[in-house]
Amino acid sequence: MTHTPHELDQEFPESGARIHTLKEQDGHFRKLADQYHDLNREIHRGETDVEPMGEFHLEDLKKRRLALLDEIGGYLR
Repeated sequence: MTHTPHELDQEFPESGARIHTLKEQDGHFRKLADQYHDLNREIHRGETDVEPMGEFHLEDLKKRRLALLDEIGGYLR
C-alpha cells in the first residue's frame, strides 16, 4: 500500500478488479495507467517539496492528471 494520494484504486475503488484486468489485457489502457501513475508520483513529489516546482507547473500537472482520469474513467464505464 502506498501513501501517495490519488492512486487509481482510490479514485475508482469499485473498479479495482476491472483496472487490474484492463492493465493485463489492453495495451492502451496499460499505457494510460502507467502515465497516470508516473504523473501522480511527480505531483506528489512537488506537493511535498521532495522535488520543488513552481505553482503554475504543478497546476499544469494536475490538469494533465485530471484529463487522464477522465479518459481512464471512460474505459471503466
